[in-house]
Amino acid sequence: MIRLSTDKGAIAVDSSVYTNIAGVAASNCFGVKGMAVRSMTDGLVHLLRREAMRKGVRVTFHDDKSISIDLHIVIDNGVNINAVGNAIIDEVRYVVTKSTGAEVKAVNVFVDSMTVD
Repeated sequence: MIRLSTDKGAIAVDSSVYTNIAGVAASNCFGVKGMAVRSMTDGLVHLLRREAMRKGVRVTFHDDKSISIDLHIVIDNGVNINAVGNAIIDEVRYVVTKSTGAEVKAVNVFVDSMTVD
């Protein structure tokens, strides 16, 4: 959680805000099928529904009030993985910074699976 103090009061932004913003921004990128989570029971990667996509996002808070974001995604078959990854990094960094004002130190994209039609 990041706390910001002003002369008018304090603002606390919970980690779920960052995970939701980052998850939506990543999911809206071309070539992204959705967020992913690896099952602890069978070890398989599962595509998350829109309301549970925050499970595929992990936010780490640093002492200097910056954040790092890890995204686990499923991509569409036939897309350029490097181009999709770079687009996700740029989009998530921009949207999170614009929405919250937090400095995004790193965005790490993990492609856990690719859909096959």
